[in-house]
Amino acid sequence: MPPSGMHAKRRLQAISQQLVEGIPDAGKFEDIPKIRHVAGDSVGPRCKDKVAIVTGTNSPNGIGRASAHQYAHNGAKAVYICDYNDSHLATHKREIEQLYPGVDVHTRRFDAADEAAVKAVVDDALQRYGRLDIYFANAGITGPGKLFSELTAAEFDQTMHTNSTSVFLAAKYASQAMRVTSATKPYPSGSIICTASVAGLRSNAGSTDYSAAKAAVVSIAQTCAYQMAGTGIRINAICPGVIETGMTQPMYDAARARGTLNKIGQLNPLQRGAVADEVARVALFLGSDESSYVNGQAWAVCGGLSAGHPFVPGKMS
Repeated sequence: MPPSGMHAKRRLQAISQQLVEGIPDAGKFEDIPKIRHVAGDSVGPRCKDKVAIVTGTNSPNGIGRASAHQYAHNGAKAVYICDYNDSHLATHKREIEQLYPGVDVHTRRFDAADEAAVKAVVDDALQRYGRLDIYFANAGITGPGKLFSELTAAEFDQTMHTNSTSVFLAAKYASQAMRVTSATKPYPSGSIICTASVAGLRSNAGSTDYSAAKAAVVSIAQTCAYQMAGTGIRINAICPGVIETGMTQPMYDAARARGTLNKIGQLNPLQRGAVADEVARVALFLGSDESSYVNGQAWAVCGGLSAGHPFVPGKMS
């Protein structure tokens, strides 16, 4: 079969439930149509029976750990917590198992930009559960933090590799697994979530290498969304602003020592920084069926920073 024919056959084997069955008629209330739904009831667990993989989960105050908790809290069947550094993973596993006894928690130590390792964790989820529903590609590094004129090519490549190649690999292997169907999952579906940054949207929020890598994450989400057309598999990027995580901890610690904590985030309309759970709630929404029509987007979670240009209050004419 020629490549074009193989591609068409794969597409026919991976068509979403909505394209096959449509969105059902809900009937009428008196003389007006009832509201039609794709997602289940928002009151109940939003990730019931889903299998999730989250990278970059080691940091005790990180977005990855907070998101893993949200998936577990919302009824996930299994959560894989993964990181290159596993110093806290066993503790995180014990905590989640204690809080949510019905959730299977698996720890994995690997480089999120290692192709064989990414494939292995995805394959493990399929072997154990026959499905993959959420892959949150959250792992990332800040890079050396140098001016572009002082940055070496090797340093630039390392930041790009860790922050953007990892997302490419997540999209590649997670999308293949999310196409797998079974009696409990009759149609392909899933949500791939990528951590980008406001630095990937505009300048002055990160170094050149970091910003370029995060801009690539946004582009990967946008282009992959179209290449998965019709499958019901969605991919979106989250673009955090100033969040207190392991990555930004030195800045927060220095501000606390100086007594200037209230200055962090002062340029955004909320005039404050954020905690990891505020980003995790967006990751929860994107991982759930409630975001069924959100695809290929860059969601800024930045207190409004990316909505405008910074200015000094009182200086506008």
